[in-house]
Amino acid sequence: MSWGFLATIIAIAAIIMLYFWAQKAAVSSKEIVLLAALTAIAALGRIPFAAVPSVQPTTFIIMLSACVFGPQAGFMVGASSALVSNFFLGQGPWTPWQMIGWGLVGAGTAYFYRLWPGSKPVGLALIGFLWGYIFGWIQNLGFWLSFVYPLSIQSFLATYIASIIFDSLHAACNFALCLFLAAPVLKILQEYQEKITYQVLSPDDKKDTDRGG
Repeated sequence: MSWGFLATIIAIAAIIMLYFWAQKAAVSSKEIVLLAALTAIAALGRIPFAAVPSVQPTTFIIMLSACVFGPQAGFMVGASSALVSNFFLGQGPWTPWQMIGWGLVGAGTAYFYRLWPGSKPVGLALIGFLWGYIFGWIQNLGFWLSFVYPLSIQSFLATYIASIIFDSLHAACNFALCLFLAAPVLKILQEYQEKITYQVLSPDDKKDTDRGG
């Protein structure tokens, strides 16, 4: 049995189910446009740093997008960023695993931020540091199932040990970006969110509001 092929099919099925979950969130057309722009920024953020593995702002952008727009939006930005960027960097069996990894980064960060909405940049930096390793572990699992033979405890441990440096670089990059840039970027995104959700009430709507209707 091709465990790599089976694992890829399962990963794709999981992504489809998560996309259905994410699409249930009620968002306006303006928010969709903004999320599409954030996806493009996150995706393009990988390309200039492709020569420096694991050092790029993609995870940082996904995390802050999720903090402002919620878990569904965070998942959509994360998963779509992996898919879009790989049109430039190369699609392959690793794409579904990257989509799952960054999608979980977005959804997970949003839930964390909802529990602690007043989180300081250092809190987000620590979460970003942790995601650097979790994302790497998810990619290691996909790589081990798809490309390593034989599948054994020894090959599993060797795969994870070999990625420690890259995972550490990713974690350190996330930590630094969140620590120094989270506050201003969050402020910008929150201002955009307020603008696209702002509604001008008609006189009738104001009357209904005053009456508690």
